Amino acid sequence: MNWNLLKDRLGQYEKLMRLDKPIGILLLLWPTLWGIWVASYGRPDVVILWIFVLGTVLMRSAGCVINDYADRDFDGHVERTKDRPMAAGRVSTKEALLLAGGLALAAFVLILPLNQLTLLMSVPAVLLAASYPFTKRFLPLPQAYLGVAFSFGIPMAFAAIQGQVPALAWYLVVANLFWVLAYDTEYAMADKPDDLKIGIKTSAITFGRFDAEAVMVCHGLFLAGMIAIGWQLQRGLFWYLGLLVAAILIALQYQQIRGRDRAKCFRAFLDNNWVGAALFGAIVLDYWHFLPL
Repeated sequence: MNWNLLKDRLGQYEKLMRLDKPIGILLLLWPTLWGIWVASYGRPDVVILWIFVLGTVLMRSAGCVINDYADRDFDGHVERTKDRPMAAGRVSTKEALLLAGGLALAAFVLILPLNQLTLLMSVPAVLLAASYPFTKRFLPLPQAYLGVAFSFGIPMAFAAIQGQVPALAWYLVVANLFWVLAYDTEYAMADKPDDLKIGIKTSAITFGRFDAEAVMVCHGLFLAGMIAIGWQLQRGLFWYLGLLVAAILIALQYQQIRGRDRAKCFRAFLDNNWVGAALFGAIVLDYWHFLPL
């Protein structure tokens, strides 16, 4: 066996799955964890928790592979993505499809111990993840479609823990959808000049010269949704302190994106990890504070 060749292939697959850039995994994981904590009233089952954490890693990795497969003819024309493995010709389409299929299969095997409702909900989850990359060809707001895909861990968490998906789960989905639309528009703003040249559709292009303002409106709707959910659940001080921290972080993002500088827009996108982390920490503390001794 040629160990150097194997090491190179594994390195290319790592880059194809974006394991070297875990921001996408984290942005997918935070709302899933919110859903797990709310659905379990702050007492998540450790096995279910780890199944969802590992499943998030696998499905996000599979989604990245499918995304690069779908965009293989576009990525070479975008400054930030021109060196991705498929765009640079270092990974074949057959390899990519086999890798994506293997990751999706591993994710399905992982959730087999869960109930039937969770298994059934995994079908639309996979379809959403696989179809999102192709929506950039015809949807004016493909980031909204991504918002649905990136929110599906929430109802799946409720299904796994409660055996049902109540209205509350869908309220969380809607709130999170606006957050995804906000931060992925920031991501699209970084690529806007290249995307205009190659003719794909993004929310940054659709919003036009009001893209930065639209981002803040979406962030505002996200925060308002989380406030309403906290009120409905009769949550305590930590929940709202977390939202205050998130609001401050979001306000700082506007300072980054208002000038439409590509590097600063991308930095603002990355900073959403701290928004998600702040809310998760607040939710954990809020439920812990009210747990009986």
